[in-house]
Amino acid sequence: MVDMNSFELFEEAKQYIPGGVNSPVRDFSSVSGTPRFIERAKGARIWDVEGKEYIDYVGSWGPMILGHAQQEVGEAVKEAVDRGLSFGASTRLENEMAKLICQVVPSVEMVRMVNSGTEAGMSVIRVARGYTGKNKIIKFEGCYHGHSDAMLVKAGSGVMIAGIPSSLGVPPSCTSDTLTAVFNDLESVRSLFENNRGEVAAVMMELLPANMGVVLPEEGFLKGVKQLCEENEALFIADEVITGFRLGLGGAQEYFDIKPDLSIFGKIIGGGMPVGAYGGKREIMSTVAPLGGVYQAGTLSGNPVAMTAGITQLSILRKNPEIYKHINKMSEILKEGLKSLVKQYQLPATVNGIGSLSTLLFSEKAIKNYTDAKTCDTSLYAKYFKGMMDKGIYLAPAQFEASFVSYAHTEEDIEKTLDSADKVLKTL
Repeated sequence: MVDMNSFELFEEAKQYIPGGVNSPVRDFSSVSGTPRFIERAKGARIWDVEGKEYIDYVGSWGPMILGHAQQEVGEAVKEAVDRGLSFGASTRLENEMAKLICQVVPSVEMVRMVNSGTEAGMSVIRVARGYTGKNKIIKFEGCYHGHSDAMLVKAGSGVMIAGIPSSLGVPPSCTSDTLTAVFNDLESVRSLFENNRGEVAAVMMELLPANMGVVLPEEGFLKGVKQLCEENEALFIADEVITGFRLGLGGAQEYFDIKPDLSIFGKIIGGGMPVGAYGGKREIMSTVAPLGGVYQAGTLSGNPVAMTAGITQLSILRKNPEIYKHINKMSEILKEGLKSLVKQYQLPATVNGIGSLSTLLFSEKAIKNYTDAKTCDTSLYAKYFKGMMDKGIYLAPAQFEASFVSYAHTEEDIEKTLDSADKVLKTL
């Protein structure tokens, strides 16, 4: 094996992989840098191929809630690998995982495993349309529900950084039934229902958006949307790909005390392996094939290795409520520390956060929706990002992503991070 540094590996990658990355959120172009190629990870730390150590706040974009290479999860996965990587047939592990999700998320009575959050989002829309007999879907500006054609309308995440309002290759016919509302603006939702009477199958939303920066729902907004859904006989779909089992064992829906009709979940239920799921009321989920007429399939759905990782991680979270207390406390110290530094240096920035998620947004405005988020100074974030990387703090290479705290982060890690932020922010 030839030893190569990150720059050399990136140059090689660009010859064979579009843009040199297999997901745009790994691209460093918005922060004017070269992606770090990661060699290994343990606890709250990652090491690149040059051997440089970083305190990690990406955590594989959220699922590493226990920290990287958690021993119990790793040992369970190794045992599962020895039994076989994939069978293309049913296993008891699928039953165990489905039962576990239904037990900890009260709104979920039946669940179907898939392989990613995108697949879960695509599938749940089909279910909503099949169940209601209607075609139109309401989503919110800046909320990202995966890269399926129907949802790439004013999406968040890497799409915001790239400046792409949707995507090339998506025919207008694929998005003609996608209606876009403004987050935290109940009247915008009401207006869409009024202008499309009897045609809306569902409202799909992140209860806590985390792809235009972390954006908190205002008092009464979520329940107002749910009420509008009930009044218009539309389904309420919660996207919990980021918040599921992270904002609490029961996710954002438990945190905000709201019961969706359907929910989607992502990689956290696979302990970081490629997993997704969608589920909800038994009556609705009974429309899914082979029980009903809504077709959805996947050879690797319920993969035994991924199920093992997920069952182990979720079981640990279920048995140890102190995990949530710890990650929330660490994140709160981080968030309040950053707020203090922003105020001290009189920076045009704000800090949004809740639970173990937060974002330092370089805007003087309070960020309440997509329009507000677009006021952020991404060039200022790029300077902050580079300064923090130089000091061994690994943040998302994009302004509009969340920072994730894991159970492996310690007060010493947070102190080092804030000390580094102090040194960087004073230079901006």
